[in-house]
Amino acid sequence: MKRPGSLFHDIMLRAVKVLNAVLMTAAFGAMWYLYYADYTRDPFYRRGNYVIIFLFFVIYVMGGRVYEAFLVSYNRIVEMVYSQTLAFLFADLVMFAVSVLLTKGLPWIWPYALLIGVQILIAALWSVLAHRWYFRTFPPKKTIIVFDMREGLHKVIGEYGLSKKFEVIDTMSAKECIKNMRALRKAEVVFLAGVHSKDRNRIIKYCIERNITSFIIPRVGDVLMSGARRVHLFHLPILRLGRYNPPPEYTAVKRLSDILISLIAIVILSPVMLITAIAIKRTDGGPVFYRQCRLTKDGKTFNVLKFRSMRVDAEKDGVARLSTGDHDDRVTPVGKVIRKVRIDELPQLFNILAGDMSIVGPRPERPEIAAQYEKEMPEFRLRLQAKAGLTGYAQVYGKYNTTPYDKLQMDLMYIAHPSFAQDLRICLATIKILFLPESTEGIAEGAVTAEEPKKHTDD
Repeated sequence: MKRPGSLFHDIMLRAVKVLNAVLMTAAFGAMWYLYYADYTRDPFYRRGNYVIIFLFFVIYVMGGRVYEAFLVSYNRIVEMVYSQTLAFLFADLVMFAVSVLLTKGLPWIWPYALLIGVQILIAALWSVLAHRWYFRTFPPKKTIIVFDMREGLHKVIGEYGLSKKFEVIDTMSAKECIKNMRALRKAEVVFLAGVHSKDRNRIIKYCIERNITSFIIPRVGDVLMSGARRVHLFHLPILRLGRYNPPPEYTAVKRLSDILISLIAIVILSPVMLITAIAIKRTDGGPVFYRQCRLTKDGKTFNVLKFRSMRVDAEKDGVARLSTGDHDDRVTPVGKVIRKVRIDELPQLFNILAGDMSIVGPRPERPEIAAQYEKEMPEFRLRLQAKAGLTGYAQVYGKYNTTPYDKLQMDLMYIAHPSFAQDLRICLATIKILFLPESTEGIAEGAVTAEEPKKHTDD
C-alpha cells in the first residue's frame, strides 16, 4: 500500500481543521443574523456583521489551540468533543458580552442556548467523521522505540489509544541501536525515551538525514538547554544559560496580576467557599482549613492554606504521605467532592494575595517529600527557581500521579520560557483539567508507571 506523502497529509489535515472552524462560525453567523443583528443600537451594515462573525472565528480558533481541540491524529473522539466544547463556550461567552454591549439592553439568552446545542452536534459529528477519515486515509506509521532510562513506552502508546497512529515494530536499547543504526531504516518514526545526549545526538542526526521523524522524551539537561539564549560573541555560535531571571517588567506585572485576580476571585467565589466551609464543619466538627508547610522560591517555607479534605488524624503518626486518590480512606465524603473539582485549593488565593504564591508556577511541595525526591535526583531543587503557583505546567499537562521526574521536567519547561502568553495559556488550559478525573488520580502505593525512569542520573 502506497502511503500518502507528508505534504498531502499536512494539507488535508489542515483543511479538515479549517472545516471545523468554518462550521462553528457558520452556526454562530446564522444565529447572529437571525436574532442579534437587528437588535444592535446602531444596526450594522454588511461589513460590521462580517467583523463580528470573523471575531468569533478568531476567538474559537485560539481557544481550540489552547485546549488542543483539533488534534485528530492524537486525541480520542471524546477528548476532541470535550476540548471543542470548551473552545466554543469560551468564544460564545466573549461574543455574548459583545452582544450585551451592542444591543438595546440585555439580550435574550435563548439564541445562545440553541447555538450551543447545534455546536455540540457539530463537534460530535466532526470528531467522529474526522477521526474515521484520518485513520482510513493515513495508516499507522512504522515505529521503533529506543530507550535508555525508560522502558515500557510501547505499553503507554496502547494505553493512550495511539496504536492507530504508531505501529511499534521494534524496541531496542540505545546501545543496540548505536551498534546497528541500519535497523532504523525500516521505521518512519523513532521514539527516543530518556537516551543520553551522546547516543541521542548520533541517532537523531541519522534520522534527520533519512527523513525519519523523531520524538524525544528529554532528560533534565535537555530541558535546561531549551531555555538557552543565543549570544553573538567572538563571531562564534554561543548559547547563554543562567538561573531563572525574568525581566523586571514581567515580574512587576505578574505580581500586580496576582493581586487583582486573587481579589476578584475571592469576591466571586466567596459563596462557594462559604458553602464548602459549612459542609466541612458539619461533617465531623473539625477545623475548616488545613495549614501545611510548603516550599516556594529559593527554598523559602510558608504555610499553604487549603480546605480540609481528610480526617483530622490523617497523619497522626507524623509521616508525610501523598494521597492515593479515591482509594485513600483518609479522605472525607465532602473531601472527595471538593477534590474532584479542586475547590479544596481555593483558600490558596489568600496565599497569593499575601505574596507566598503566584497564580502560575511550580506547585509547592512539602519539605519532607522534596527531601525524599532529592535523594534520588538532586536536580529536583531546580524547580525552586520560581515562586510556587496555584496552577502550573505540570498540573495542566501532567496528572497528580505523574512521576516526580516528569513533573520536574515540566516545571523546568515553564521556568525556561517565562512569558505572559505562557501564563495565560496555562490559566485557560487549567479549566480543561477541572473535570478530567485522571488529573486527580492518586499515587498507588508501590506503583511505578511505564514512563518512570529507573535511574535519576543525568547527562
